[in-house]
Amino acid sequence: MTAPRTPDPAAPTRRGVLFDVDGTLIDSSYLHTVAWWHAFNQAGHDVPMHRIHRLIGMGSEQLIDELLPADRDRDGDDAIGAAHGALFSVHWPGLKATRGAAELLRRCSDAGLVVVLASSSNVTEVAAMREALGSDDLLTAVTTATDAERSKPHPDIFAAALEAGNLRPEDAIVVGDARWDVESAWKLGLDAVCVTSGGISESELREAGAVAVYADPQALLDDFENSPLGRLAPAR
Repeated sequence: MTAPRTPDPAAPTRRGVLFDVDGTLIDSSYLHTVAWWHAFNQAGHDVPMHRIHRLIGMGSEQLIDELLPADRDRDGDDAIGAAHGALFSVHWPGLKATRGAAELLRRCSDAGLVVVLASSSNVTEVAAMREALGSDDLLTAVTTATDAERSKPHPDIFAAALEAGNLRPEDAIVVGDARWDVESAWKLGLDAVCVTSGGISESELREAGAVAVYADPQALLDDFENSPLGRLAPAR
């Protein structure tokens, strides 16, 4: 993993937010769960949905490793991942933003914060989610699976997002919906604020180390001034 580039110390301090996308800004966690369930079934693996859902947000390779026996024939793993992608793509036209997602991005931008999307999904999936979000004018940068050697829970995607946004870890915060977001952020010294819109409970997210937990982006927006995001925003 390449370390985040150190911003020019002579430049004005940039502060920003690194947003996970699936489950955080787009209501897609359960769609991914169903797509993985079908993909595993097609390959002859009986994997319960509840086990899949708890791992959504983890990279495909890690998710498959967690759910299938270690002594399996790994030659089929790529086909399972491809099947998941094809099955999930059926839902692209109907993707919807989570409650308050676009408005939260605008509030961050209006507050002077750099806004970076940090997704472990591939470029085409992220493009579909960006279209559903409709907030490209607010984004400083977007990072996807191609920008990271390893996926979550490794920190590569957030390291890439820091570099893309020209941000220092101490001047940024992560917003996500899964423990993998929290663990990835922690490895870079980043705090993580979480939302439960991906279906993971507040208690589990706090146990993982989230500094604050909200029901969804709208609830975070409603508490923006008192939230870690509001405290991070440059003084005006």
